[in-house]
Parts: sequence; C-alpha cells; structure tokens
Amino acid sequence: MGDAVYGDISECGFGGFAEYVCVPETALASIPENMTFTEAATIPHAAMLVVQGLAGQLQPVQKLLINGAGGGVGTLGVQIANAIGVKDVTGVDRASKFALMRSVGFIHTIDYTQTDFTAGQEQYDLILDTKTNRSPFKYLPVLNPGGTYVTVGGLTPRLFQILLFAPIIRWLTQKTVCLVSLQPNKDLAYVNELLATGELKPIIDGPYPLNEVPRLIQYFGAGQHQGKVVIAHKS
Repeated sequence: MGDAVYGDISECGFGGFAEYVCVPETALASIPENMTFTEAATIPHAAMLVVQGLAGQLQPVQKLLINGAGGGVGTLGVQIANAIGVKDVTGVDRASKFALMRSVGFIHTIDYTQTDFTAGQEQYDLILDTKTNRSPFKYLPVLNPGGTYVTVGGLTPRLFQILLFAPIIRWLTQKTVCLVSLQPNKDLAYVNELLATGELKPIIDGPYPLNEVPRLIQYFGAGQHQGKVVIAHKS
C-alpha cells in the first residue's frame, strides 16, 4: 500500500489520463529511487518500444538511423543505443529539434522537411521508425546488406504493407522489415538499470494540465513535441 509504481497499462484497458485506475499488480513495477512521477510517466511505453525494437539487432560497430528522432521514442532510443555501444546514430526530424537531439547523443541530423533520407547515399544497419509514412520498399536502398528496418507504429496502411510484404522482401533481398510486437513492461528491469546508472534520462515536454489534452493530442500528432509529452493531475 502506498508504493510508488509505474507501468504500461495498454493491455489493461488503458486509462492513463484518469486520476485513478485499477490494474493487476503484474502490470506495474517499482519506480527507481530518486525518480519523480513526472519522469517515470515518460518511460514504460516508449522505452519498451525501443528496447524491443533494438533487441538482438545491434552491435557496437553498426550504424543506426531513427526516424522521428526528437520525440519520446527517439530521444530514449539514441540513449539506449549508446548504452549498447552504438555511437554512429543518425536522427531524422525537423530542424527545430536538432539542439535537443544532439544533446542526447545523435551524431548526425537530417531535416526531413529539406531532405528525404531514403533518397540519399548513406546506408544503415538498422532503421528504427516512429513515423512509418512510406512504403517499406522505400527503405530498402538505404539498408546495408542484411540490414533491418523496424517500425514501432505509424500509419495503418503502411503497417499493413509491412506485415504483408515482409516475407517477400526477406526472400528477394535478404533484408528484414518488421513491426515491433510490444510486450508491455517486459524489459522494465533492464531500463531501470540504465536509469539507475544515469545512462538513460527522460526528456520531458511539459508537464501540462489535464484540460489541455485535446490541444496536446493535436500537438503530438503534428510532431511538434520534443521528448515525451506529460500530463499532470493537480495533487
């Protein structure tokens, strides 16, 4: 009773905007010491997408590109990649987010409003995509031989294309395109270790009051946020 806990409750009927919600104990974990509730709110869903998207995919010498790099998943993703030992990380987002992106570990930055990275000459061992606004075939030229494209979510028609064409792409090109099948809270213990050592620090956009939720959903949908958007209830 009274424990400080956090977790992804998407498998328990959602309810993250509510003041109170009932969920099974198995859906929660203890918040790391010295972490505020505001910081903790940024972690479970976004960090699980990153860890499960990168799991077994990366070696320290490899090149990673994150599309949608300035949001919650992107800013956690580069830090987790750095913790694995991957230093050559490129981030794609709007230029207004570049200062933040560089501060959390991105070595290279691409402004998607000016440059289509799928039309460039650089190739990557892994692409982690938070937007999924292109056909999966568009990513193949910028994947190294044997490379992998992983999406954590995006436009439904594009996600359907990935599920449909992934086996064909694998057979024809020996490259992999796939969608993260999220297992909520599965890797929270590992993430807690990174938080405890200081290798992972959440980037917070907010906190904002609950009555701003409609505006913030539009703000988030337009990709204007930097880091993870957090809503705070009055205590």
